[in-house]
Amino acid sequence: MKNPDMMEALRALATERGISEEDLLLALANALVTAYKRLSNAAEEAEVEIDPDSGEIRVIALELDENGNVTREWDDTPADFGRIAAQTAKQVITQRIREVERERKYEEFAGREGEIVTGIVQQTDSRYTLLDLGRVEALLPQAEQVPNERYDHGARCKAYIVEVRRTAKGPQIVVSRTHPGLIKGLFELEVPELVDGVVEIKACAREPGHRTKIAVGSNDPNVDPVGACVGARGMRVRQVVNEVRGEKVDIVPFTENASDFVAKALAPAKVKEVRIHEDTGIAEVIVPDFQLSLSIGKEGQNARLAARLTGWRVDIKSETQLAEEESGDYAEGEWVETPEGELVWQPADAGDAIAADQSPARPPEAPAADAPVTAPSEAPAGDEAAEAAVPAAVEIETGSDVAAAAAGGGEPEETAAVTAAGVASEEEPGDAS
Repeated sequence: MKNPDMMEALRALATERGISEEDLLLALANALVTAYKRLSNAAEEAEVEIDPDSGEIRVIALELDENGNVTREWDDTPADFGRIAAQTAKQVITQRIREVERERKYEEFAGREGEIVTGIVQQTDSRYTLLDLGRVEALLPQAEQVPNERYDHGARCKAYIVEVRRTAKGPQIVVSRTHPGLIKGLFELEVPELVDGVVEIKACAREPGHRTKIAVGSNDPNVDPVGACVGARGMRVRQVVNEVRGEKVDIVPFTENASDFVAKALAPAKVKEVRIHEDTGIAEVIVPDFQLSLSIGKEGQNARLAARLTGWRVDIKSETQLAEEESGDYAEGEWVETPEGELVWQPADAGDAIAADQSPARPPEAPAADAPVTAPSEAPAGDEAAEAAVPAAVEIETGSDVAAAAAGGGEPEETAAVTAAGVASEEEPGDAS
């Protein structure tokens, strides 16, 4: 059975799609063998021969011995095999073209992990967002999206390629908007010195949607790495900030000196001194009292990013706190941020210290610990004893005489009101005193 027209169309299609003609003929021959074996009187073993010049198709039936050797073969081409061959060829060629295109798309993106791509938002739901990259679509999972960032249909969006997966339906490209590599890639698009290797991004720490810190170094002493990344009038860094929807970006110079690097990483705070403890991996940072809140940052963000950027555990102390610690008049504890955004010192185990009649030194704004008030050791007998015991079960107002007596007869402290554990009292603190 000859079919020159089919062969001519096959060659034209192979040239147009960039597919090897031999691959198409091999796929077609395998498919025709499967179609032949579906016939009722087909031999158990057979092979299909296709002449690449004339397009002649022959089915050769085979007889095998126990060892799998061919003992006899004959031409068993069905009379109506031309119709079967035409239908099979159409299906095989279509399937083969799809497979080749999928493989090409995969190979195109397989080596591009870590690159920045620009896509158009196609679909958004609670699970993922689809970005159209031209020939393929990229998947932006919910976990790789910046909180509170909107992805409107048709909007352009840059993303970082995290992974390229091979699937039955073609390559699946997973991208991210939260990866630190996105910041590095955006700077490389704006700063030619990074591409040339004159300037390098040594480290990057990011909290997506809030703040990013990058450390940059220069391989040329005549080139300022920070100035190169900032650009004239801040044009280069502004382009990066606009792309990440207003996320703050801090650029600090990299240095091999650990103390200097930690101090620069805490910018914009001014650091007085940095003590490196290599045995524990802690960088003890001393800042002026008025710089403490700025160095820690909102909810500890500035200190946290500085620790990630430098690789040291950052322990920030004010000058007052350091002086108290060195004098021995210091209580262990931590700085706690109030709902109003102020930092106050919260001593550790303050309740045990008060119960043991200790008065650990702490900043004046530190909250007082809730602890039971103990009665004086020498209590009056009779009715006077009952009256003296009343303040232990009621709320005692700061500065009251009873509070002074409960503290052991000393001067009343300017602390918050203390509530003793026990039965709640309906009396006013003034009545108790």
